[in-house]
Amino acid sequence: MKKNYKKIALWQTAFLGDAVLTLPLIKALSLRFPDAEIHLFVRKGVEPLFEGQPELAGVHGFAKRGAQKGMGAARSYGAKLGRQGFDLWISAHTSMRSAVVSVSTGIKDRIGYDAPWYNSFVYSETVKRRFEEQEEVERLLALGEPLGISGKAPEVKLELPAARISEAEEFFKGLGDSPVIGVHPGSTWETKKWPEQNFAQVIDRCVGDGFKVILFGGPDEKELCQSILAQARQADAVINLAGKLGLQQLAAHIRQLDVYLTNDSGPMHIAWIQNVPVLAMFGPTVRKFGFFPRGANSTVLESGDDLKCRPCGLHGGKSCPEKHHKCMTDITARMVWNEILQKVGKGREKGNG
Repeated sequence: MKKNYKKIALWQTAFLGDAVLTLPLIKALSLRFPDAEIHLFVRKGVEPLFEGQPELAGVHGFAKRGAQKGMGAARSYGAKLGRQGFDLWISAHTSMRSAVVSVSTGIKDRIGYDAPWYNSFVYSETVKRRFEEQEEVERLLALGEPLGISGKAPEVKLELPAARISEAEEFFKGLGDSPVIGVHPGSTWETKKWPEQNFAQVIDRCVGDGFKVILFGGPDEKELCQSILAQARQADAVINLAGKLGLQQLAAHIRQLDVYLTNDSGPMHIAWIQNVPVLAMFGPTVRKFGFFPRGANSTVLESGDDLKCRPCGLHGGKSCPEKHHKCMTDITARMVWNEILQKVGKGREKGNG
């Protein structure tokens, strides 16, 4: 392939977490082509999270569920991008819509995965995704193989505007010196959600032990958070920020936490990429899919190996196919509480060291 690219497009319009997982690839591309403009294309609404990323010349939202819905819009959008001077196109998304956008750009050098089957007609270079062998970060880095990119994932962090970091730091100063536990009970998929009463129990234990608790959630998760608070005895001591933060603010607040308790969700990736201690609960999904939180500060809690129905899908679903949801209910509040105590203890040791 061409050795020196000047304007590179990276396409990943799946979910929030999928976009965060592209950061190591973005860093690798910036190191391989230091003089190139790198533009990231994400699902509409996600782009503010990456606006402070120094490796990127631009971040663009694709409204695949809105104004740009449909294959006709995909073709038109691809053709429009093809007139904007890009000389390399990399697609990390494997949907038919993404294939249509990719081929419609007309960009000569296009890289994508070798599956689904139609990708062989879409991309000038294809790579194996190795889903069963690698974690998602490494699967994404494989897209750089035709460009001479190899080796370990480079160190990278999510860069946020200084104003957002300052706001979060000021907010946390007002909370005192107690450990602060962030709780995110939501998920796009219903079966990925740990039971509400369990979250309420853990919140009560945290407050009872002198910890500060912040409840996080998107605009469509406000009712869920209110329902959990209604089941918690210590609800009055909880700071409920559900629906009150944009993505940049959310990331800046997560950065300040001592522990982040979450389901398998997009914000989970915002936490680990910032080296925040993460405690994530995986039910219908499993670690071997490769989308789990990385790093020494991350812990994944799963139910026992005796559940033959796990995993029940790549994403989860609207309801448990077996009608028991044991993959999540078998993860007890006591198990979660014990892990929180361990992480807070490690943080205190580090602070005293």
